[in-house]
Amino acid sequence: MSILVFTTEPSVHGLCEMRQEPDLPSTFGVVDLFAGPGGLGEGFASLAEEGHSPFRIGISVEKEASAHRTLTLRAFLREYRARHHILPEQFINFHAGLIPEPDWVAVDAEAWQGAINEAHCLELGTDAAAEAIDSSIAQLRRDFDDTILIGGPPCQAYSLVGRARSKGKIGYVPEEDERHYLFREYIRVLDRLRPAAFVMENVKGILSSTVESRLVFEMLLEDLSSLGSGHGHMYELRAIRVENGRASLAEAQQPSDFIVRAEEFGVPQRRHRVIIVGIRSDLASAAAGTSIAVSAAMRTVDEVIGGLPALRSGLSRGNDSAENWRSAVVDAASQLAEIYRGTNDEKLREAFGDIARRWQEVLPCERASSALPVGYGSANDDLSRWIDRPELRAIAQNETRGHMASDLGRYMFAAVFGKVRGYSPKATDYPLALSPDHRNWHSGIFADRFRVQLAHAPSTTVTSHISKDGHYFIHPDPVQCRSLTVREAARLQTFPDDYFFLGNRTQQYVQVGNAVPPFLARQIARLVWLSLTRAGR
Repeated sequence: MSILVFTTEPSVHGLCEMRQEPDLPSTFGVVDLFAGPGGLGEGFASLAEEGHSPFRIGISVEKEASAHRTLTLRAFLREYRARHHILPEQFINFHAGLIPEPDWVAVDAEAWQGAINEAHCLELGTDAAAEAIDSSIAQLRRDFDDTILIGGPPCQAYSLVGRARSKGKIGYVPEEDERHYLFREYIRVLDRLRPAAFVMENVKGILSSTVESRLVFEMLLEDLSSLGSGHGHMYELRAIRVENGRASLAEAQQPSDFIVRAEEFGVPQRRHRVIIVGIRSDLASAAAGTSIAVSAAMRTVDEVIGGLPALRSGLSRGNDSAENWRSAVVDAASQLAEIYRGTNDEKLREAFGDIARRWQEVLPCERASSALPVGYGSANDDLSRWIDRPELRAIAQNETRGHMASDLGRYMFAAVFGKVRGYSPKATDYPLALSPDHRNWHSGIFADRFRVQLAHAPSTTVTSHISKDGHYFIHPDPVQCRSLTVREAARLQTFPDDYFFLGNRTQQYVQVGNAVPPFLARQIARLVWLSLTRAGR
């Protein structure tokens, strides 16, 4: 597949004409669409090159109210830190659970106003959103020499799981699903903004999703290629390629080349997403040969959540107490030990027997802990330095949820099986005594309904489904017998510990699952920056 280009007409929008040696801006203004809680924007805004921050968010847009609140708080903290070079004491105490959420205006009115100006709660595709974005574009042109557009349309209509669920809805017509067409608003803003570069992110399902028997991805590329027909700047579309420990922007030979694997960038998660980078033609020549070093080793679940305090789950039915939970898990351990006592599976038999013997001695009693891990802030690897924030007094949002007592045995089995076998069990691996009352359990349709995250490997993709029941996100420690907390999921997504998610716990899980890992986003931002400025050549 050849490089896809589309032409623009800079004179219509007031941008400078094509020139041989572009005047490179010191800072790019960023427009962040479909921002969620701000993972992609955090990566760009946090980048620092020799003490210089090359990207500054001008406007971010998110329609979901709780995610917008998170986005606004993060924008406020960014503004505050730019002014005072520290986090506000009020936030540190709020983060630690010592005080209720402060009145941020009283903390720093100017920083709060800056956050309000940046983060907008709007539904893209509406007149109100278009008016706000167009106004911000005009302001960005006054404030910055050039701009960057980032973001990605909602993934539900594109994702394989989302499409499967939608088919079950009465009266669902794919061609009428507005989520298929929200990327057109991204295209409209791109046409209006004419940035130096853009980054568009989406799920792999977009490569196979169809509307009216046409591939959505082909429609997207056509939209990109059809912008403008006059003589002016063009955009060259690039895929992010990783070879020999270095990432670069390269020509895509086929659609799958646009898939980015987060684990190749030191993210402790096998998250695979389609990411398209477009570079404006007057800057594109710098991209050739530009590359950055990426993590040579796979980061694991244990590396980012293994040091957090051990917690017990809650009991979602009946009296939730440490004593009742202890009784439920000891019964489950004893049952599993008995099941495997007469089998030839020596490793599992020993593992469950050992747990049954040890369980009454080592069991967590608390469902929440804000204690900082031992050695917090002292690690010297890039990922730990990114996640640990030494200013903090606590780990926030690290509280377990409740599970049915019948699920505790399944969680325990999955965790032990994963530890012994090195992979998460399928339905056929479970003893019959642990079979749930689910019609599809033995059909093979939901063979991995219960999925443990392996300690010594990257996690599977953290998605918004974690907000439902946690079955796909079982903690690897059999003793804890539970699903992941919001903070543990956030760490797997590489959100720094000072990133606070507002809203109720379900909304927090959704925000975490829908986000782009900031640690990955920051590396993409650096690659884009170096490609634009030739600094990496």
